[in-house]
Amino acid sequence: MCNFAVQFVKDVAGEALHRVKFVTLGCKLNFSESATIGQQLQERGIARVAQSGEIPDICVVNTCSVTSLADRKCRQHIRSLIKRYPEALVVVTGCYAQLQGKSISEIEGVDIVLGNEQKGEVVEYIAQWLSDRKKSVVVTPHKDIRRFSPSCECGDRTRYFLKVQDGCDYYCSYCTIPLARGRSRSGTIASLVAQAEDVASRGGKEIVITGVNIGDFGKNTGEQFLDLLKALDRVEGIERYRISSIEPDLLDDEVIDWCAGSRAFMPHYHIPLQSGSDEVLKLMRRHYTRDLFARKVERIHQVMPHAFIGVDVMVGTRGETPECFEDSLQFIASLGVQHLHVFPYSERPGTMALRIPYIVPKSVRDERVARMMELSDRQQREFIERQLGTERPVLFEQPPHGSKVMHGYTDNYIRVNAPCHEELVNTVVPVRLGNLNDDLSVDII
Repeated sequence: MCNFAVQFVKDVAGEALHRVKFVTLGCKLNFSESATIGQQLQERGIARVAQSGEIPDICVVNTCSVTSLADRKCRQHIRSLIKRYPEALVVVTGCYAQLQGKSISEIEGVDIVLGNEQKGEVVEYIAQWLSDRKKSVVVTPHKDIRRFSPSCECGDRTRYFLKVQDGCDYYCSYCTIPLARGRSRSGTIASLVAQAEDVASRGGKEIVITGVNIGDFGKNTGEQFLDLLKALDRVEGIERYRISSIEPDLLDDEVIDWCAGSRAFMPHYHIPLQSGSDEVLKLMRRHYTRDLFARKVERIHQVMPHAFIGVDVMVGTRGETPECFEDSLQFIASLGVQHLHVFPYSERPGTMALRIPYIVPKSVRDERVARMMELSDRQQREFIERQLGTERPVLFEQPPHGSKVMHGYTDNYIRVNAPCHEELVNTVVPVRLGNLNDDLSVDII
């Protein structure tokens, strides 16, 4: 492996000789990892393309494979980049590369294919290619993935995403993520606190804690998720933390209660439910019942009355009869959550769900998605309407160039619009919530 004997060089004016374009698909974890790769490249003289018409020398595609649609989008993006930039070095990494590395390598124009174990070494593989121009296809079998590659970047955003955990040991019947990401593993509390301190030194105010299954934090280090939260809460300069997604059976009441009284953890949770039918949850091989899920939501409401709770919901999975769907819909409507991230079931090769005989037609899946989305829109609107006229703290983000309007989020994740004032960027200020717009954003009074 190249040890950077091959150096990235700059011209005499200090301008980078190489430009990189990123295409990132999928989850927040992917976006965090892409931002980290981008920072590593920038430190070695390779800058991101600054304008849409700028021609990159390198294209990096960080892929997702959570559904068959995600796979298709990955292939489309790869082929589109090769067609648009035939002279560019094309690097493909991420979950789709982990699962389908061989088929990706056979696409003419792809130069480097790296699995998730190698994602943290993208820069080294690019350096090697610049030295010998030889194609690389390196994918570690998922059972052998052991490395935890740290990541904490914001990219072009205001909020930072701190990767605390990777991999999953759950093997739900519909899911390929354990095959794509490997076994559960984490960073140490000391290393993660150091990254948060670095964010604070760079002026960052908000960090989103992310991973594949963050409630499983510490399985390889012997540390506890709650201890991580307490350590991060003590980092001076960071004013806000958000927990991106945590399994309900791993969301301890002690964590909920501590966050409610913490200095910097926001009243905002994202919890995957997948189905409100116990029968379907069993078919999915989930690790909880809907009663447990309801108790967690109730506990959050008790200690954080104004909390925003987002929920993942899958519809149309094998075995979801019409009765099961109606049961799920009614249960979710009773929870009082604020937002549903709804997606239709997708057949994934090699998953246990393919053994379930009852198949939901695509047209029915689409109809169920629409009904769940209608419920989500109604519940989020009702939640925001109850907040109108109240004062909430907002972290304002960098507005698009030339925009007269800037945006930010309240502590409980309501999107706020305000006239553009550069001095408000990356600051937390109290605002009074005024008019609710059709897109569910709120104008300030």
